[in-house]
Amino acid sequence: MEPIITWLANLLANVSWWPWPAPPSAAIIIWVVYGLFIAFGIAPLAMIVLTWLERKIIARIQDRIGPNMAGPFGWLQAVADAIKMLTKEDTTPAGADRIPFNLGPGLIAVSAVLVFAVIPLAPGIIGSDLNIGIFYVVAVGSFGVLGTLMAGWSSNNKYALLGAFRAVAQLVSYEIPMAISLITVAVVAGSMSTLTIIHNQAVANGGWYIVAMPITFLVFFLAGMAETNRSPFDLLEADSEIVAGFHVEYSGMKYAMVMIGEYVHMLALAGLSATIFLGGWRGPFVEQLYNAVPILGGLLGLVYFLAKVLLFIFVMMWFRGTLPRFRIDQLLDFGWKFLTPLSLFNLLTSAFVVKLFQPAGTAGVALPAGPLAGFGGLGLTSALLISNLLVAFIASLAVRSLARRSRGNVLKAVAGVEG
Repeated sequence: MEPIITWLANLLANVSWWPWPAPPSAAIIIWVVYGLFIAFGIAPLAMIVLTWLERKIIARIQDRIGPNMAGPFGWLQAVADAIKMLTKEDTTPAGADRIPFNLGPGLIAVSAVLVFAVIPLAPGIIGSDLNIGIFYVVAVGSFGVLGTLMAGWSSNNKYALLGAFRAVAQLVSYEIPMAISLITVAVVAGSMSTLTIIHNQAVANGGWYIVAMPITFLVFFLAGMAETNRSPFDLLEADSEIVAGFHVEYSGMKYAMVMIGEYVHMLALAGLSATIFLGGWRGPFVEQLYNAVPILGGLLGLVYFLAKVLLFIFVMMWFRGTLPRFRIDQLLDFGWKFLTPLSLFNLLTSAFVVKLFQPAGTAGVALPAGPLAGFGGLGLTSALLISNLLVAFIASLAVRSLARRSRGNVLKAVAGVEG
C-alpha cells in the first residue's frame, strides 16, 4: 500500500483546498477505500461469479450444459439470482427472536470478509500486516459459528435448531485440526505474520510449504472445507434430512447474506491456502519488476495470486461434483479420530525437525544453532518433506490396523447372530 499512499499524499499536498495533513489523510483514505472494496465489492462479486462458475464446472463434470440462456455463456443467470434475492419478500417467523435472527446472517458474512484483512493480495497490498495474523484468522473464523448458532436458535423452528446443533458440532470439531495446522506453519516460518510466511517461501529458503509440508496442507484444506460447509462436509445443510438446515426460515436478502458468507468463506479459504502453502503472490519476475516499477510488479503478483486462488476454488468445486456427502457420525469421527491426532503428531514431528535446523539467534533471542543448521532452507524443506511422508505412512498403518480390527468385530458379531 505504501506506493499508493505516497502517490495520493503527494497529490493531496499539491491541492490547495485540502485542509488536513496529506500523509495521514492519504493513509486513511486508502485504508477506508480498501476495506469498502473488500466488503461491498469483493463479497457480492464473489457470490455472483462463483455461483456461475460452480454451475458450469459441475455441469461439465456431470456431462450437462449448465446455464447458457441468460446472456453469453449464461453469465447473466447469476445476476438474475442476485436480483431475485434483492426483490424477494423478507419474512420473519412470528415466534422468532428478532435481534439474533437479524444479526445471524450478517455475522456469517462479516466473519468471512474480516479474513481478507491479513491476506496479501500483491506485493505491498495487504490490509494489515499483523504479527499475529494466523491467530487473527482463527479468531474471526469463530464469528461464523456464532452467527450460525444464532440463526438456528432464534428461528423458533425445531429443524433450524437441529441444523444449528449440527453446525456447532461440525465447525467446532474441525476448527481444532485447522488451528493445529496453522500452528505448524507458524512454527516452521518462525512467525504468525502472513507477510513473513510469504517471504519465507522464497526459493532460497526452500520454496513453497505445500512441497515441504503436504500433510499439513491436506489437514488444513480438508478442515477448511468442513469449516466453509463445502461438500462432502455440507452436513449443515443436509437437505434430505433437516429441510436445508439452520437457515430454513430465512428469505430474501437475509438468505443471500448466508450464501454470500459461504462463498466468501470459500474465497477466503482459497486465498489462505494460496498464501500459506503456495507462496501467495510470489512468482517469476515479480520482485524484480516490483523493485523497478512497483505498480507493474504489484499487478503481476496479483495475477499469480489470483491464479493460485482459482486453482483451489476449482478443486473445491471438483470435490462437490464428484464426492458423496458424509453421514454426521462419519463426519465427526473423521475430524476427532483422524484429523486431530494426525495434526498433533505432525506438529510434534515438524517442531522436532525445525529444532534440528534452527539457525542461531532466531526471533531476536540468543538461541543456539541446531546441529543441522548449516544445511539451510533447502535442507529444512527436505527434512520436513521426509517427516511428513513418515507421518503419512504411520497414519496409514494405524488406519489399516483399526480397519482390520473393526472388520473382525463385525464378522464376529455376524457369526454370533447366525449361530
